[in-house]
Amino acid sequence: MGRLKMLAAMAACAGALSLLACGKDSGGGSGGGGSASGDVVIGIVAKSQDNPVFQAAHKGAQDAADELSKSTGKHIVIKILTPPKESPTEQADAIDSLVRSGAQGIAVSCTEAGAVLEPINKAVDKGVAVMCFDSDCPQSKRLCYYGTDDEKCGTLVMQKLAAEMGDKGVIAILAGTESAPNLRRRVDAARAELKKHPGITEIASGAVYHKENAAEAAQALQDTQRAHKEITGWALVGGWPLFTKDALPWKPGEVKVVSVDALPAQLGYISSGHVNLLLAQDCYGWGHKSVEILVAKIVNKKDPSDKIIIDPLKEITKTNVDTWAESWKNWLPK
Repeated sequence: MGRLKMLAAMAACAGALSLLACGKDSGGGSGGGGSASGDVVIGIVAKSQDNPVFQAAHKGAQDAADELSKSTGKHIVIKILTPPKESPTEQADAIDSLVRSGAQGIAVSCTEAGAVLEPINKAVDKGVAVMCFDSDCPQSKRLCYYGTDDEKCGTLVMQKLAAEMGDKGVIAILAGTESAPNLRRRVDAARAELKKHPGITEIASGAVYHKENAAEAAQALQDTQRAHKEITGWALVGGWPLFTKDALPWKPGEVKVVSVDALPAQLGYISSGHVNLLLAQDCYGWGHKSVEILVAKIVNKKDPSDKIIIDPLKEITKTNVDTWAESWKNWLPK
């Protein structure tokens, strides 16, 4: 399947799951008490529906619900209230709405930790099991966090990029939403690592921030490259522009690129040589693992193994990109 078709399939999946979830709203309740029908309702509040990494997370959550419904004998219902676009306010409202409707569990990826701190704490106080994935709210009463170690991620991105550049040149950091706590940690770690490579400098204007969608990320990267023709390396702490075709305005090999994420739409950039290395996060697992953890807590009263559960990054290069692409066929709708 071509990259655009795959992306369209993922978007369709996200929309379908959202409609399914809304259709199975279990009605009122005081939070944590369960629905009148006896369903186990789990809400998913990711950053945005137009970001493919969260479309994969939605699919993982639904697959886990289907599997656990069979193994536990409980009817696990996924209710997706991810905002269409990034909106901390809508995330906070979504958490409140899920509590009012009687959800027993909520998994959230925080656009702004401060915006959801109070809603998370209120939900927990009412007996709802709340956890974070991808982007944490560590000061909250959340059950646990599952996802990437952002400091290690930022460090690894810069280490790998420096090696590809032969420890010399000029780099830019594509950084997503400036207020996102997980991305800030990645940028800070990348810069700390950069200090160990004196032959490489960052452009004077600093990190390149943008909305976390493919079109705006690609535009921000292209505008910066045109304004700073001295750039010979890009550190992408998220893979947003690579979800579109022809996002990188240079010939293969002219500019070195190391990026986080390795979704199907991005893999062609590895094959063409425009990107040197992708660091794959467990985007599908953000949803699947979150539902596993919440169901264990809700149904079996089992706490997670740790407050911080890290899934290590996987390196994707030309040597294993085809195998990785095959794996995605099991993680996306047919």
